[in-house]
Amino acid sequence: MTDPAARVLVIKLGALGDFVQAMGPFAAIRAHHESARITLLTTRPYAAFAAASPYFDEVWIDDKPKWWQLRRVLALRARLGGGRFDRVYDLQTSDRSSFYFRLLGGGTEWSGIARGCSHPHANPDRDRLHTLERQAEQLRQAGIADVPRPDLSWVEADIGRFNLPDRFVLLVAGGAPHRPGKRWPAAAYAALAGRLLGEGLTPVLLGTGQDRTQTETIVSACPEAVDLSERTSFPDIAALARKARGAVGNDTGPMHLIAAAGCPSLVLYSRASDPALCAQRGEAVSIVRTAVLDALPVDEVRAALRLR
Repeated sequence: MTDPAARVLVIKLGALGDFVQAMGPFAAIRAHHESARITLLTTRPYAAFAAASPYFDEVWIDDKPKWWQLRRVLALRARLGGGRFDRVYDLQTSDRSSFYFRLLGGGTEWSGIARGCSHPHANPDRDRLHTLERQAEQLRQAGIADVPRPDLSWVEADIGRFNLPDRFVLLVAGGAPHRPGKRWPAAAYAALAGRLLGEGLTPVLLGTGQDRTQTETIVSACPEAVDLSERTSFPDIAALARKARGAVGNDTGPMHLIAAAGCPSLVLYSRASDPALCAQRGEAVSIVRTAVLDALPVDEVRAALRLR
């Protein structure tokens, strides 16, 4: 791949935590194919964030057509195929993205797990590796030796509009609604918020509309907390993380952003997820894991939280 006109496709569809952890591979692919035209195929929530990064020349949105939506599937094949790309890095490595290899009909260099691809990630234990190690090994087997950790130093956002004090701590109390076992109770976050406030630290809440019940519980118990839920973009979260004294949150996507931005981060895990496979990585990340988060004492969380 020394041709300066080489055309490279990277596939990474989501979710947020996985997308953040792919930032290192994105950088490695760009460094390896310095003069190539690199296209990212991703889903709509991550397109603007990816387009602002220094890694891609263009970003395409995959609306993930259903298999029976033949017209849309054929349109996707037409867009991806026709010898448009010299090499594909499938960082999603899912059934869907592997189907795209078959959709193209072969003939394109492909790094991934699709049967018959030119650069397979052949480790049978790949699913037992942490995401970062798994992707680094995949790229090594495709000829890219140096894969850095995710770097968000390029992210820019003006957070002045939030008018936050100098000393604040981010709280991420939400998470996927269909996985309640990954959430520390909102009442516990409320108690922690009150304790932080007593130490001169303003609790700042992050979340989506799906987390409204949690954030309302916290604000009700601690009205001095600043509720930024549904008000922050991905760049906002990264910029807030650079300024925050620390962060506490469940195993959810925003904590990957916060950790990668360099904020001292404490992530709470239950038996519902395994940090050995997916833990947040960063300069100052701590993990507390207990079988059931409902039983995790506030005192233990506060003691484990490191601040800068």
